[in-house]
Amino acid sequence: MPAVLPFVLQNSRHVLTWPSREHDMSLKVRISDDMKSAMRAKETERLAAIRLLMAAIKQKEVDERIELDDAAIVAVIDKMLKQRRDSISQYEAAQRQDLADKEKAEMTVLMAYMPQQLSEAEIDELVAKAVVDSGAASMQDMGKVMGLLRPQLAGRADMALVSTRIKARLSA
Repeated sequence: MPAVLPFVLQNSRHVLTWPSREHDMSLKVRISDDMKSAMRAKETERLAAIRLLMAAIKQKEVDERIELDDAAIVAVIDKMLKQRRDSISQYEAAQRQDLADKEKAEMTVLMAYMPQQLSEAEIDELVAKAVVDSGAASMQDMGKVMGLLRPQLAGRADMALVSTRIKARLSA
């Protein structure tokens, strides 16, 4: 009997292979795998940031009694990034550069799990399109524009930046 090769069906025209984990890997699985690799490599700062992220994801799942999908995980990461930005500004105002550097390192780790960020030109283009689509004419219509843009830009752009762009557009 010939040796059986892994993942190959003998006496068949079709060769079966396992799908690549890279393409269908959920964000949660990727984070978990990265945590394991950080443990093996003894990267303490990276491991600490990933553990914080895993804890935040677990907390959200327990609170809402659901399994989070990738979009919800991106929302959790976005919230954590916003907290880090706020902390950095507070630490720098208090001349605590050591703590600000720690937060920046955590931000770097978290940013790796975010989708590709849009450029400022792309954001301006989407804002202009949303203003036209919503028929916004004044600052009172800003909520309509934000309502159109939020689903499109979730996790792909800083919503504070988007908000300032909309304000500039509507006040012009």
